[in-house]
Amino acid sequence: MTNGLRYTGPIYRPPSEANSLLVQTTIGCPWNKCTFCMVYKKGPKFKIRSVKEIKEDLLWAKENYNSSVKTVFFPSGNTIIMKTEDFVEILKYTRKLFPNLKRITIYGSAQYVVQKGLDDLKKIAKAGLSRIHVGLESGDDVILKRIKKGSTKDIQIRAGKLVKKAGIKLSEYIILGIGGKERTKEHVEETVKALNNIYPDFIRIRTFLPKISTPILEEIQSGAFQILSPCEVLQETYTLIKELKVTSQVYSDHYTNYIHVNGKLPEDRDTMLQTIETALKRDEKSFRKVYIGTV
Repeated sequence: MTNGLRYTGPIYRPPSEANSLLVQTTIGCPWNKCTFCMVYKKGPKFKIRSVKEIKEDLLWAKENYNSSVKTVFFPSGNTIIMKTEDFVEILKYTRKLFPNLKRITIYGSAQYVVQKGLDDLKKIAKAGLSRIHVGLESGDDVILKRIKKGSTKDIQIRAGKLVKKAGIKLSEYIILGIGGKERTKEHVEETVKALNNIYPDFIRIRTFLPKISTPILEEIQSGAFQILSPCEVLQETYTLIKELKVTSQVYSDHYTNYIHVNGKLPEDRDTMLQTIETALKRDEKSFRKVYIGTV
């Protein structure tokens, strides 16, 4: 029996999972090529933990936290890649240990969601998975190729629709400014098209911030990639909110963003646009400076 929850390597979770029980199911990321991501660039090597170890950690949590556990998040990168029968076993075991859980969530990249397929996603949903967090980042195929996302807009749309059809809540992430100055127009236009096709339950906004140990930082330093100014990022935000034709909850719940723009589409659209318009009138010097992130 374990003496506590065991973690290997960086453990990241969405801000919305701040109060969740974190039980590691995979170590590292099976893709680990995205040029903007620093999380696993220095390791550890990707590995799927054994069902036995995961169950031991869950049981320890049950015996030590019990009724305080309301939500569970299974890190690290791309838990969706686990064998379906193993993941179903883990989900059922989790639900058995914590019968009053409100949700169980994971990260899952679009290419691995598509590989999983609808039948397996339905099995996973039936076993108790509530939500998948997917990094769309951009709907522009040129940008997706440049940042080595490992997917295309078509794959992203297919993945999103599969998740929804399986009955799992979908949280899509976009990165403002990830196309740089060169492709800001295409970035917003194609991202809007993708999201309007997917119809996610949640759209979570992030703003591109260069990080240490990432290939894209080298592009910035060489001048090949030009970072957007705060007002240019806000303009992307404005166009995005204005053109989305979805019934989704929008969150800008991240430290990288210049302002917080939260609300339900379409009913809160005007309020969100007014918030952005007000911010666009500010002196750009009043916003945070671009810096090289270390986390």
